[in-house]
Amino acid sequence: MSVHLQREIDKLKKSLLSLCALVEDQVQSAVQAVLNRDEAMAREIVQRDLKIDHLEVEVEEECLKTLALHQPVATDLRLIISALKINNDLERIGDMAVNIARKAVGLAAEPPVELTFDLTEMWSKTHAMLRDSLDSLVNMDSALAHNVCARDDEIDSMKHAFRVEIEDRIQHNPENVKQYLRLMAISRNLERIADLATNIAEDVIYLAQGKIIRHGENG
Repeated sequence: MSVHLQREIDKLKKSLLSLCALVEDQVQSAVQAVLNRDEAMAREIVQRDLKIDHLEVEVEEECLKTLALHQPVATDLRLIISALKINNDLERIGDMAVNIARKAVGLAAEPPVELTFDLTEMWSKTHAMLRDSLDSLVNMDSALAHNVCARDDEIDSMKHAFRVEIEDRIQHNPENVKQYLRLMAISRNLERIADLATNIAEDVIYLAQGKIIRHGENG
């Protein structure tokens, strides 16, 4: 590898890890805004999304410039392809954080509603998947990435259970339909974040092993 290519790849890695940190913080803050009914924090999250959008564009431009100028092959090419895909998934996770924050604004203006489903637990498991997918990227840990992929079904099941309860609550307490629908949307966004964390883990496996894992083929 040439010195110039190594310099570009190191810069790309640094930018991608900066985006990882921003996105993880956004999601965590968005969920805290929901749990704490913090409208000010929720509105701040929406404003901060511009920084993620700008960094996502910068990372993509770095990838494309490196491909055009250096024509990398083998492991280096795999890294840049994976970086492009992970970059896109991170930006989409940032969008999910904004969606959650917007629902938090609406929830803060309404009285809380009773639920037996523990949304905090769903968030905790989703956050663990996101954190571990990013850790697997930082450490190029394919075993951890496989573990993330194996946990996605649990989040899907939790979203289904939450939807069942919300539908029942709406039927018996129609006056609270707005709050229930906002909470259901939050659970969908959490489930989508778990899906995107799984995508990142799959890309780490491809990057580390040259192995494509898709459509439930986690083996």
